[in-house]
Amino acid sequence: MLALAAIGLGTLGYAAPQAVADETKSREWYLGAMRADDMWKVSRGEGITVAVVDSGVDSSTRELQGQVLEGADVSNEPMGAHVDQRGHGTEMAALIAGTGAEGGIWGLAPGARILPVRTVGAGLADAPDPLLARGIRYAADNGARIINISQGGPETPTQTRQTEAAVTYALSKGALVFAASGNDGDKGNVPNYPATMRGVVSVGAIDKTSTVTKWSNSASNVALAAPGDEIPGRCKISAGFCARQGTSQATALASASAALIWSKHPDWTNNQVLRVMLETAGKPTTGKIPSPYIGYGIVRPRKVLLDGEGNPGPSDVNPLLAASEPVSPKPAPSGDSTSQETSRRRSAAEPGPTQGGGTNLWLGVGIGAAVVAAAAATIAGVRRRR
Repeated sequence: MLALAAIGLGTLGYAAPQAVADETKSREWYLGAMRADDMWKVSRGEGITVAVVDSGVDSSTRELQGQVLEGADVSNEPMGAHVDQRGHGTEMAALIAGTGAEGGIWGLAPGARILPVRTVGAGLADAPDPLLARGIRYAADNGARIINISQGGPETPTQTRQTEAAVTYALSKGALVFAASGNDGDKGNVPNYPATMRGVVSVGAIDKTSTVTKWSNSASNVALAAPGDEIPGRCKISAGFCARQGTSQATALASASAALIWSKHPDWTNNQVLRVMLETAGKPTTGKIPSPYIGYGIVRPRKVLLDGEGNPGPSDVNPLLAASEPVSPKPAPSGDSTSQETSRRRSAAEPGPTQGGGTNLWLGVGIGAAVVAAAAATIAGVRRRR
């Protein structure tokens, strides 16, 4: 069964209720690092629908009220797309499109809309397929420009066949598919499906110092990285917010970055939006060979929105696929060599204010956090292939 990518990287303790919206926003360190306030003057993600293929989305959450479409529950025991017993899908939706209402989470693309596609429920032994494949197809058929899959797990031949067909279908319909690279980079580094699939944008996680986290999976399929450490989310037991970590969160922020760009350039295709994301990412090395840890680099939508960088290029060629095998999309509505990586630490593409890592607990308004520090491992000699 597919495991939600953030599970196993939980939080510790409790947190008091948050009283002031600015307090919550200040803890979303990546908003400042990515210059969200400046980007929002240009684009807030309006007109873009992001499907959250996950555990459901609770549309009554204060920062998501008015942000969530009807959606669908394709699980084996349907309870409704707006039912989220785990809270994971709701958390991803808030990171993408939260409005910050009443002290809630600010999403990176607060003007976007969320299409909830429930594939997994708490305590249910739902097989991932055909559920995941069905969810991807539903999203592609119901207006989703971006499909966020903050899930991952070991793949099987049956899963691969069914879900690869669904991914190919979604790409042909003009959507972008983002998936979590996985959270076991320091525990076996097992390839995580569906992030391993051709055409899927696999996303790794960085911390405040723009360093890839030790638990973020590394592989030749990693395409981009985004903030995924010390990310605020609602505590599971008490009121308030706790710090979370995972490539799930990084995937949500990568999806939101795409929404910002696409909203500004609605005439671009999925291939063009992805191409400028890859071109403008904070690159770890010179040359065209992606890093196995952060792919083509750390997402930097500000380079497109504020600096006007990025060449969209051909509309019908997916930059992650061979040029001889283009996927022709519908327009959106109104390197073969060896790369040596001697360290996980990379130069800051969007530097944060302080060094961070591990799992934090926020104890209340204006109160500090307890930090579990994690040292970055040195890794060398990884052969890349595309």
